[in-house]
Amino acid sequence: MKHYLQFADFTADEYQYLFARAAIIKGKFKSYEKYHPLADRTLAMIFEKASTRTRVSFEAGMYQLGGSVVHLTTGDSQLGRAEPIEDSARVISRMTDLVMIRTFGQDKIARFAEYSRVPVINGLTNEFHPCQILADLFTFIEHRGSRGDAGDALSCLQGKVVAWVGDGNNMANTWLQAADLLGFTVHVSTPGGYEVDEKLAFGDRQPRAGCYKVFSNPMDACRGADLVTTDVWTSMGYEAENEARKKAFADWCVDAEMMAVARSDALFMHCLPAHRGEEVMADVIDGPQSVVWDEAENRMHVQKALMEYLLLGRLA
Repeated sequence: MKHYLQFADFTADEYQYLFARAAIIKGKFKSYEKYHPLADRTLAMIFEKASTRTRVSFEAGMYQLGGSVVHLTTGDSQLGRAEPIEDSARVISRMTDLVMIRTFGQDKIARFAEYSRVPVINGLTNEFHPCQILADLFTFIEHRGSRGDAGDALSCLQGKVVAWVGDGNNMANTWLQAADLLGFTVHVSTPGGYEVDEKLAFGDRQPRAGCYKVFSNPMDACRGADLVTTDVWTSMGYEAENEARKKAFADWCVDAEMMAVARSDALFMHCLPAHRGEEVMADVIDGPQSVVWDEAENRMHVQKALMEYLLLGRLA
């Protein structure tokens, strides 16, 4: 049994497989081909943080695979309230086949996974957002790979430059893990005081030399990039810092000038929701280089491949 709690939990070979499976499963979806490998399987979705894309993508994806879904929030369950997380894990994992958790601290999902009898997926924590980066990479492969079946996924990514502009948050941490594992480089630019914590991203591992570089000027981070990406300045749970963050991040808005110094064929991504005029200008997110809607849809397809893999293993 495997869990998917952070991007570093899988190997490069496993990601090669997942990208290929996601392409196949998406192809079936687009051709209206019924595909129910998870019939009679149940996904429990546990939300401590509110969600739009995470809920819709997992719920629709599980139904499309023939399974069913149980939706839980901390308001209608005992998770971490009157009942210890460990006990909730023991009970929920006896009644379902797969658990997705969207919560605040990584420690909660790690504790749940330790006592779960079924695979656990990180739908988002303060520290990591692996399913989103899985979708982002698949989207890049779709647009820039040489084969439509994603069979060249790893070679397509190797040597590429991703510019991360904004907060050193869960997305940035996960981008660093992906770059370390899959052979590309992340150019990180954050305001002072909001840097990425290398210890958090890599733990006790020594990252691959050159997997990321830090730039004080976001324009320099974007220079020559194959992909420019960002996130909201104030993530969920940090709302009290909103006004201070708006001042600190004023120069970290992705605009046409930043995109102009990237490669001419550079893509723009945003995990959404987006605030036009804050972390990104409208003419960028709504412009021709933006692939945010493909990126959003692909959350569903890569998560279907992930759930299939966790429950059934590799399929011929």
